[in-house]
Amino acid sequence: MAEAHDVAWFRQHAHEMVDWIADYYEGVEQRKVCSQVEPGYLPPRLPKHAPEEGETWDRVMEDLEEHVMPGITHWQSPNFFGYFPANVSFPAMLGEMLSATFNTIGFSWTACPAQTELETVVLDWLAKAMGLPECFHASNSNGGGVIQGTASEAVLVALLAARARIKGKRERTQNTC
Repeated sequence: MAEAHDVAWFRQHAHEMVDWIADYYEGVEQRKVCSQVEPGYLPPRLPKHAPEEGETWDRVMEDLEEHVMPGITHWQSPNFFGYFPANVSFPAMLGEMLSATFNTIGFSWTACPAQTELETVVLDWLAKAMGLPECFHASNSNGGGVIQGTASEAVLVALLAARARIKGKRERTQNTC
């Protein structure tokens, strides 16, 4: 799709998307919080095969309203009291837009110095706000942290760290007997 790289096209549809999001938030309280669809509702509504050509933006938005929105649970509704509280803010959405603009991958400093160093600074702020000792700060040569991509990753890392700590204690205990 040639229009996917057309700045004027992007500008127009980005403004429309921001308006759509603002309208959604203005009316989210009036929506039923929990979806009223049955399991398996979506596949029959969609084509059996991926389209050969991209859809128009208007068609994408029509599909969103007609097919996707009926299956949405409105987590950001002030009437939603399940799982955990609303987890987004307008400043966070703007931050997501900036992040998507650069679409950097911070797997190393060389891949994106600004991303790596900003993450390090922000993690130090978090460590200080939580009252963690200096050994958890990146400014300490032995410390620092990392932001995991998902809760599952964070749990896995915590389990691996706990296992390593217990294994190390066992080895020290076995070597002293």
